[in-house]
Amino acid sequence: MPEGASLAFPCDFPIKVMGRKQPSFAQIVMEIVLKHAPDFDPASIEMRPSRQGRYLSVTCVVRATSREQLDTLYQELCDHPSVVMVL
Repeated sequence: MPEGASLAFPCDFPIKVMGRKQPSFAQIVMEIVLKHAPDFDPASIEMRPSRQGRYLSVTCVVRATSREQLDTLYQELCDHPSVVMVL
């Protein structure tokens, strides 16, 4: 999570995850997000391919309950080999 960000919890928090386009990428992101935010609605995922179609961005809006929750979610997403960037 960006340093210096001040949030009042709980809050809706968008997370954009970018990775190489592959059939399982959105599923991978969804499984990681659900592990940290069990009330996340997978139907709300937004996906956009890059201009040349090599990458996919997946946006998930989670109901964040703490800074620690977001930090561990970001860390697990960043650590996954399919993920290129998390915003």
